[in-house]
Amino acid sequence: MCLAVPGRVLDIEERDGTRMANVDFGGVVKEVCLEYLQDIQVGEYAIVHVGFALQRLDEESAKQTLELFETLGMLQEEFGDPWEAAAEAGGALPPAHEEARK
Repeated sequence: MCLAVPGRVLDIEERDGTRMANVDFGGVVKEVCLEYLQDIQVGEYAIVHVGFALQRLDEESAKQTLELFETLGMLQEEFGDPWEAAAEAGGALPPAHEEARK
């Protein structure tokens, strides 16, 4: 499943002509493109889908949504380790990934 998840903008920089940010999604930090929200500032919240900030969101709504997603296990599903999820679903990790975890 691919969710639109609220996150807090930690920093903003321009990379190769593209406005980018590190965004905190309840403890998971990812790089996000800000081209659709040119006026968003550090500390503000945005709804992010597939690496693009799409809409500004107020802090209270963002925190409530993140709390709900966490309660439902949806943050782990969205941001968790895909190898770990596959192992839980199918039994064991592929040998290459098992070696990397040591």
